[in-house]
Amino acid sequence: MVAISRSVLGLIALIVLAGGIVLQFLTILSGTSISTPLQHVYFLESTTNGISGGAGMVRNPSRWTFFAICGAENGNNANCGNVVPALPFDPPRNFGTENNVPETFLGTKKFYYLSRFMFAFYLVALFFAVIAFFTSVLAICTRLGAYLTGLNTAIAFFFQTLTAALMTAWTVIGRNNFRAAGQDARLGTYAFGFTWAAMACFLISTVLFCVGGSVGKDESKNTKSSYFGRKRSTRSRGSFIDNESQRRVKD
Repeated sequence: MVAISRSVLGLIALIVLAGGIVLQFLTILSGTSISTPLQHVYFLESTTNGISGGAGMVRNPSRWTFFAICGAENGNNANCGNVVPALPFDPPRNFGTENNVPETFLGTKKFYYLSRFMFAFYLVALFFAVIAFFTSVLAICTRLGAYLTGLNTAIAFFFQTLTAALMTAWTVIGRNNFRAAGQDARLGTYAFGFTWAAMACFLISTVLFCVGGSVGKDESKNTKSSYFGRKRSTRSRGSFIDNESQRRVKD
């Protein structure tokens, strides 16, 4: 019963954890390809009417993904720029000009650091999630493995939560600033859905791994207690039989 309970919970947690990792990869790989479903993943989209004069190409509209700034065609990512690791959200820097860029983006590093820390935390969360995935095999077999995997998943959940919060902060503020300047801006539903869903997957996995460990502990205690109880009962019956035998011999 102990093995079955721990195995079932560990297997369910493993599947949920794997789903969260897949969602992370779909978000992180955005901007590297325009194939399905990556062609739908972006954090923020905004028109760039009037923004020109930069050294780089100013796409209209522009979409910020994890690795590149892309244009849009038929609702999909298109004409993506060079792949840049941890591409920061900093419109003057991204466009190579301050001409007609909303003033709220000028002279500040707030968006730069919010987006950079988001990218860093995303990778940290992915690292611990992958470690938890490999140790999850132990979670199916042992209580120690379940708790160890639960710890790694909890760390992944913590950093994924920070990632989702930072992503929401810079994208929502950025969208509002573009709209205030007369641009048409919107959030990327796929990136938001994948990021927050991955966080939920890690939370569920953490709970399941820890419950699997605790259930095994309780049941093993009960089994051990039952064993010693039976042993004491056997000894008591044996002592009673010996006493009866001695009485009959005396008689």
